[in-house]
Amino acid sequence: MRRRSVLQHPVSAEPPDAIGMTEAVPAGEAENRAEGVTARAVLIALILLVAIFPIALYVELVRNLAYNFMALVPPIAQLAVLFIVVAVNPLLARRRWWGLSRREILSIYAVLIVAGPLMSHGNLLWWSSCSMGVRYFGRAAPQWEKTFFQYIPGWFHPTDVTAVEDYFQGHAAVPWALWAIPLLAWGSFFIALFIANLSLLLVLKRQWIRNERLTFPIAMVPLEAVREQDAGGLRIGHLPASWTFWIGFLIAAWLGIQTRLPRFFPWFPAIPIGETVLIPWQKVGPLAGLGDIWLVLYPEIIALAYLIPKELSFSVWFFWIVRVGLCVIAIAAGAMPRKPEEWYGTSFPAPYYQGGGALLALGGWGLWMAWPHLARVGRSALTGRRSSEESEEPFWYRAVSLAFLLSYGYMVYFCWAGGCRIVVGVALIGLIIAWHMVWARLRAETGMSFIGFPFQVDEMMRQPFGSAVYRPAELITISALRWASFPGWGESCEVITGGALDSLKIADSARISQRRLTSALAAGFILALAVGAPMVIWANYHWGFLQLHTPTGWLEGMVRGTGVELFDNMTNPTQPDITRIIALGAGAAVTLFLGLMRLRFWWWPFHPVGYIAANVWGSQWWYMPLFVGWACKSLVIRYGGLRLYQRTIPAAIGVIIGSQLVSVVWTVIEGLVRALMR
Repeated sequence: MRRRSVLQHPVSAEPPDAIGMTEAVPAGEAENRAEGVTARAVLIALILLVAIFPIALYVELVRNLAYNFMALVPPIAQLAVLFIVVAVNPLLARRRWWGLSRREILSIYAVLIVAGPLMSHGNLLWWSSCSMGVRYFGRAAPQWEKTFFQYIPGWFHPTDVTAVEDYFQGHAAVPWALWAIPLLAWGSFFIALFIANLSLLLVLKRQWIRNERLTFPIAMVPLEAVREQDAGGLRIGHLPASWTFWIGFLIAAWLGIQTRLPRFFPWFPAIPIGETVLIPWQKVGPLAGLGDIWLVLYPEIIALAYLIPKELSFSVWFFWIVRVGLCVIAIAAGAMPRKPEEWYGTSFPAPYYQGGGALLALGGWGLWMAWPHLARVGRSALTGRRSSEESEEPFWYRAVSLAFLLSYGYMVYFCWAGGCRIVVGVALIGLIIAWHMVWARLRAETGMSFIGFPFQVDEMMRQPFGSAVYRPAELITISALRWASFPGWGESCEVITGGALDSLKIADSARISQRRLTSALAAGFILALAVGAPMVIWANYHWGFLQLHTPTGWLEGMVRGTGVELFDNMTNPTQPDITRIIALGAGAAVTLFLGLMRLRFWWWPFHPVGYIAANVWGSQWWYMPLFVGWACKSLVIRYGGLRLYQRTIPAAIGVIIGSQLVSVVWTVIEGLVRALMR
């Protein structure tokens, strides 16, 4: 009996892949699956990466004009570049062979969404400052030096006092000789992590794309936004001709301009679609559990809710209301008044621990659902016999499995060289990769980048079983790898994994050579790493880490807090906590129950992914736009049927592209204005 995913209804009112379905090849037309990954397409993608990186460095890290300029989901800079390239493509096509085909444009976009996020505050900047910050901020805490400085490997970062101080204070030359070994060491870890994740995605993509038919709303945006037409005998990519697409695009563009113009013209009326507090937080009494009542109408999130299954968007806002209600009940029962998004502890209802258990359960459930496919992959890798299924894959499963094992083994060796026992290294790397896979799957389902995962990998290593079981060097390595798996919204390398999965979906739908695209993704990632890492280090020595305008001082607080946590864990090691285990178990149990009910009853409206999304930080801003998107989609399908819904999908795509394009254009304008006013 074939297993059915809990993420699909047994009977659904919507087609399982309403948009972005695999293209049909016109009769008599020979398909060229390698067309999209041409030499010029790869070259253009690499040139764009090198050109955009300085812009991303300036607007995000130096001036803080945009949050996660290249790592946000939906991607800001990449979608803007996609729109511009497609818009000018018909003009280029007037010179024969200059015009790009649809597949070439999609290949360029795929490289950008995988390699681009490296240039963000949550990736290369956090990596270069993560463990180094402990030494700098430790100057004000001499007890740190006596407690754990001797356990920090000398090759993690430069240990010279002047090099460390100049990194954080700026106005100094880069001591490249001192950075040579750390760059090589951590660069190799970056590459190994990328290879391991990409290898797993190549194994799992068939299960998620073909068998379970996940939604992939972010991948659908470029697939729907880039159409194909005949121009002088050439098939070139161009923007959609659908009037609904342009209505959505213009509405989103106007709303974006309307909300930003008052920054320069205070007299200009603004439409409040951002984060506006309608009712402030009541600090005492049970109603404190309501928190701030926000008015948030992000157009791109509303559009995403229009694309994803209704039961998923419904479940997010429904379970957020449940979360708020539980907080109110807990405060009425005697708990300290606090906002629902600030309920970090293990006392009832412990929302973040519920979410952590739900995340683990979803990962285990996904593994169980994919087990028949993984068993076939294992048999093929061990025996070397290629099945009919494997003949359609870009790489042999044996080769992909070997690449995964080698890269995984290297990362474990990296941890061992940092002072970890082998078993700790295996567990740490395994959790990081598992987190990336679960995040990629959630992105494929919801199209959203979760602002805060409910439970971090370093917390999972230390809690709920306590930090006393680890050696000091192991705690150092666990903390030094926080940048690799910090929760969501482009704050770590997990966004790169999600981008790679979207790229494979784009290749599958647009009939692009996945073998060639995988090679292009690897080339783009390595180039981005080679260019981005020195650029970020130079920026820190030039401006100083403390002077870089990282979002609201968030990263500085995280870097400083790493040392505080290390000192606390070493001087006051924690012991196993039964309350944490119970909260994690409760979240896992609810998730499994929701999944089983979806398998058993076709009418069951609650989605386990919605339960997870409601128990992360940031849900206080998501539930309203998701409610609006769910309501719009429900009304359209109810009164217009699936035909009307299909016709209005381009409008949602236009809203997403219009919102992100205005963000980029306005960021450039604001940067120029600030530069002229200096």
